[in-house]
Amino acid sequence: MSSRGDHQTVPLSVLLKRELANEKIEKPEIVHGQASQSKKGEDFTFLKTECERAMGDGVTTFSVFGLFDGHNGSAAAIYTKENLLNNVLTAIPADLNRDEWVAALPRALVAGFVKTDKDFQEKDRWVITVASVGDSRCILESAEGGIYYLSADHRLECNEEERERITASGGEVGRLNTGGGNEIGPLRCWPGGLCLSRSIGDMDVGEYIVPVPYVKQVKLSTAGGRMIISSDGVWDALSAEAAIDCCRGMPPDAAAAQIVKEALQAKGLRDDTTCIVVDILPQEKPAAPLPPPKKPVKGMLKAMFRKKPSESSSNVDHEYMEPDIVEELFEEGSAMLSERLDTKYPLCNMFKLFMCAVCQLEIKPGEGISIHAGTSRSVKLRPWDGPFLCSSCQEKKEAMEGRRLSGNRHSSDSD
Repeated sequence: MSSRGDHQTVPLSVLLKRELANEKIEKPEIVHGQASQSKKGEDFTFLKTECERAMGDGVTTFSVFGLFDGHNGSAAAIYTKENLLNNVLTAIPADLNRDEWVAALPRALVAGFVKTDKDFQEKDRWVITVASVGDSRCILESAEGGIYYLSADHRLECNEEERERITASGGEVGRLNTGGGNEIGPLRCWPGGLCLSRSIGDMDVGEYIVPVPYVKQVKLSTAGGRMIISSDGVWDALSAEAAIDCCRGMPPDAAAAQIVKEALQAKGLRDDTTCIVVDILPQEKPAAPLPPPKKPVKGMLKAMFRKKPSESSSNVDHEYMEPDIVEELFEEGSAMLSERLDTKYPLCNMFKLFMCAVCQLEIKPGEGISIHAGTSRSVKLRPWDGPFLCSSCQEKKEAMEGRRLSGNRHSSDSD
């Protein structure tokens, strides 16, 4: 027998046998299977059985299985599939032994999930900005199939807010009187008889027909989409869904021609009928797997923002939901210059306070008229509270708000 202080010698063959036994326990055989039936094409999987990671005590292997069930589109699911694992591994400190690495994994998973969500929301997207007056319309179909209205319809017939603004400014809104109390046609603004509340260049009507645009700005995912800009000759004949469906799969030039053709077949050539189609396409990524094609869904316009601009009741009779693939950044439709031009200039652009906010002409200090003059804020104005208008643009503003008689009017072309 050996004493307590003696060390027993273990043969090398025994050590190797123990190592092999431990190796079998730590590295089981991994067998997996996968099955799927696709309806919307928004499920994605990640299967990797031989991931390697260098640790303080050598190189270890592990397996990862992930299922990413997308909703309201596949963009987040695809992004998570491509980035989650790396974000989790990055959150684990280097040079840990196996036991320390396993202990750090739960915390790293939390960090990785949160970072993936944060990065997805902040990742580069494309911004579309649309400004509109009149009854031309701009719509956007995202890559996920959602349809968005990016313009407002300024027809008096379907825009109650604009009717109220015009009457409050001194104008009249009514239909054409043919005598004997008979009224025909759409609602018009009098004097002038224009059916629109906003336009550029209408000199034969009151100043309350204003050129102040409705502006919407959205952030589009890098999956892209298709934008259709058309005059009322198209939208009087086709709904947004019909315009998109009739040209699906066509290049932009052929798509624009097809939309005009469909409009003429539906209503004939009653007005100028013009269409612009713009495809916003992602750059080609070689070897990127494509999701299974999605069948077009008939009879459904599924995407609209929380606040929908007024649209012609003949063509818009659907409810809309907001998916998360297109983010609204800005929306403003007020006709009041004091509200639309009240921009907080950054410090580096303070010199612009001494330029007319409309015509951009330089104004000497003390000569500019605050954009808030005549409003409820005017009693609290300080000499430097801009933005400012020159005298000519201030007269234009007051006329648009019904506080000054219009100048000489004459017939003119308008947009």
